[in-house]
Amino acid sequence: MARQGTIVFFKLETTGLGVTSCYIVQLAASCENTIFNRYILPCIPIEERATEVNGLTVSYGQLFLHDVPVSTMTLYYSLTTFIDYLGRFPGPVLLAAHNSRRFHGRVLMRVLEKFSLFEQFKQVVSGFVDTLQLSKNLYPKLKTFNRPYLVRYFLGGKYNAHNAVEKAKQLEELFNYWDPDNDDIEDVTDWI
Repeated sequence: MARQGTIVFFKLETTGLGVTSCYIVQLAASCENTIFNRYILPCIPIEERATEVNGLTVSYGQLFLHDVPVSTMTLYYSLTTFIDYLGRFPGPVLLAAHNSRRFHGRVLMRVLEKFSLFEQFKQVVSGFVDTLQLSKNLYPKLKTFNRPYLVRYFLGGKYNAHNAVEKAKQLEELFNYWDPDNDDIEDVTDWI
């Protein structure tokens, strides 16, 4: 299928589910085997529910993924290098995430604005594609639309995503399997 621009699949791991208050602890993306990954030491505690989902904890000023220490960078540096990463792709770039409308896109926009990076960001990104809504539009008769179920159903594999990089890569695989047309994509895109 001929598409203009590039779709980059991204995933945030956060300290919680509060769109207006959570802190990003991992920012990852995947596009055609080009990976972006940054861990960020949060300045607020990680909620227990979030740790159950993402496996991230903080102890004595160190971030751990499943009890293994990871190198961290500042949130500002992570955002600026993410914008640089996105700028390497033919534009306009669309960022795709499962539930981007209600969570991932909103959280990312909030922190970009907080650090006065939104203008720089929108020079390379033109919108957000919500793959949750896309899956509902393409396959309305499925019993559920969460990523683990979709991976098992369409890719026939065991859902084994232990961090945001693996989740972004699996989302890209799902999207490529679905092979939506431009109209399907436009229907679930929030333009910046």
